[in-house]
Amino acid sequence: MTEDATERQARHSARMAKKKAVVDAAIAAATDARGLLLVVTGNGKGKSTAAFGMVARALGHRLKVGVVQFIKSRTDTGEEAFLGPHTEWHVTGDGFTWDTQNREQDIATAQRGWAIAARMLADPAYQLVVLDELTYLLSYGYLDADTVLDALVQRPAMQHVVVTGRAASDALIALADTVSVIADEKHAFRAGVQAQPGIDL
Repeated sequence: MTEDATERQARHSARMAKKKAVVDAAIAAATDARGLLLVVTGNGKGKSTAAFGMVARALGHRLKVGVVQFIKSRTDTGEEAFLGPHTEWHVTGDGFTWDTQNREQDIATAQRGWAIAARMLADPAYQLVVLDELTYLLSYGYLDADTVLDALVQRPAMQHVVVTGRAASDALIALADTVSVIADEKHAFRAGVQAQPGIDL
């Protein structure tokens, strides 16, 4: 190793040693163990996909998982085909609101889906609950926000919950432990590419 390379390696090792000390201290300080509320929001693609990645991880740890999909009506998606047999999976929507064009129907459908979600949120046997596209039901006023937020607060202490959807409310974001905002820089659909199995379905 040349002298310059030796010096670079020494500087690198010193920087990484400092970084490791900071990371190790942060890990040591994280002593709480409790259920987390995670919100995945924003206009970009991948919110539900992120949630289903956590479902796969939870199943790998043999956790009991419940999934409620509120807007979607498809039951032929890849995620349900693969993960559904290992979870309690409910597709409760009637499709996008611009398809149904019936607010009263959408409200009734949302409330039926919420009844399933509320049951899961009250049951400590469920260690991970995914509420896919719940944010829309709150922003459209299909569900009472206080009722939903109270159920999230009162859920079992070790239960993790993932909420997905655009435009998460300020109250939901304030309540959450972790919030990820997925941005929309570019999307194949806008270039005329149809939804692709394994990527979009």
